Amino acid sequence: MSGWDRDTIDLVEPGFIEFNGDRTGQFGFIAVQGWLDCRPAERDGRPGVEFTWEGVDDGDQVSGRGWACLVDGTAIEGHLFFHMGDDSSFRAEPLTTAV
Repeated sequence: MSGWDRDTIDLVEPGFIEFNGDRTGQFGFIAVQGWLDCRPAERDGRPGVEFTWEGVDDGDQVSGRGWACLVDGTAIEGHLFFHMGDDSSFRAEPLTTAV
């Protein structure tokens, strides 16, 4: 994320964003948890989503919008906006687990 450093992003748990097949999703970073309402979208010819979100930031209700698109077959890049507040670009890669 461009708005915060890695240690800050992973403060409570590793930062993540997750999209489900039913137009929902969720994310978490620092002390923020958000639940997504997604719609398919295309950006620069790449498949992606646009979304609004509601959540909590250290107990306070927050909301916003954002977008994400596929950049290399597996990774996504996007931007997250807080309503009347901060915003940050992000890049996310699939979670891999050691076998």
